[in-house]
Amino acid sequence: MSDDSRPYGRRAFLGLLGGGLTSLLWAGPAARVFAPVTSQFSQLAANLLPVGGWRIYTISGSMPLFDERIWRLEIGGLVRKPVSLTYAQLRALPRAEQVSDFHCVTGWSVKNVRWAGVRFRDLLALAQPLPSAHAIRFVSMEQPYVDSLTLDQALLPDVMLAHELDGSALSRPHGAPARVVMPEMYGYKGVKWLMRMELVAREPTGYWEGLGYDQDAWVGRSNGYGS
Repeated sequence: MSDDSRPYGRRAFLGLLGGGLTSLLWAGPAARVFAPVTSQFSQLAANLLPVGGWRIYTISGSMPLFDERIWRLEIGGLVRKPVSLTYAQLRALPRAEQVSDFHCVTGWSVKNVRWAGVRFRDLLALAQPLPSAHAIRFVSMEQPYVDSLTLDQALLPDVMLAHELDGSALSRPHGAPARVVMPEMYGYKGVKWLMRMELVAREPTGYWEGLGYDQDAWVGRSNGYGS
């Protein structure tokens, strides 16, 4: 399958990524280029020299900073009991572990990733969704990144809100403090740096879906794959 036969959204993703890389040619002071991992230079290095098969993408050129003292996971919208969890409270919830593959829509994968975190059924039990709730809108600290899953999708047995990767707390590049893990869908559905879950009546359009990606990002069956 040629690149030209892929949907516009995938080309847009690669185009935006390319734009971030070429901006190195006109970026300002050298300090911006050689700054820590939040800089465009370090994002370029991550793509050219991926560690363990991972490539770290951002839409803004920087990665949010997680401060345990002030971070809260807010769960609201169409719920009976709005919830605000500290990081310690999130980690104290029933623990789930799994090994699953991660697939990026741009064509690379990481096999046998060890995740640990919380199943959405346990998070939703705290908030008690109303009967009118049919989807979850996930809001990242990296604005304006948002995406969503239907409740049926979020309650699949291998979907979780992860706070650990390969036996350690999530690092900043991997979405600390928490990220959505949905192994059966491409990685753009796995919102990183999560700060809010909103229960909604209809599944809203996410960031990349607004640029042409499929709403349901099933691996091998969406975004021009498997057709």
